[in-house]
Amino acid sequence: MRKPILIAATALIAATGFGSAASAQPMAYGHHNAGRPTPVRDANIRNDIWQLNRNIDRAVARRTISNREATGLRRESAQLQRLYTSYARNGLTRAETNTLRARVDRVQYALRAERNDRDRRRG
Repeated sequence: MRKPILIAATALIAATGFGSAASAQPMAYGHHNAGRPTPVRDANIRNDIWQLNRNIDRAVARRTISNREATGLRRESAQLQRLYTSYARNGLTRAETNTLRARVDRVQYALRAERNDRDRRRG
């Protein structure tokens, strides 16, 4: 009598244990989910936006860009942050991540251009 209960309990534990492990794994890695939101994408983009703001502040502190140039870049960065906040409410999909990535790249390119033009004027 004891043996069938033990087998049934083991089967139940195995079924629930493997089911939860399989459902938890896709959220851990961003590349396993085609369009579903993942914490990895959220953290990466959030970090990139934070780093962008930090780079703008650093360029102003080093006087490689003017305050006027920094104001325009900060405005673009703030718009990017608002877009991220809007998208991140339900987690970022791959399409949203690509949109944000393109915007981050665009602002980073503009920052690089402003640092290298040495005219201390926007544009």
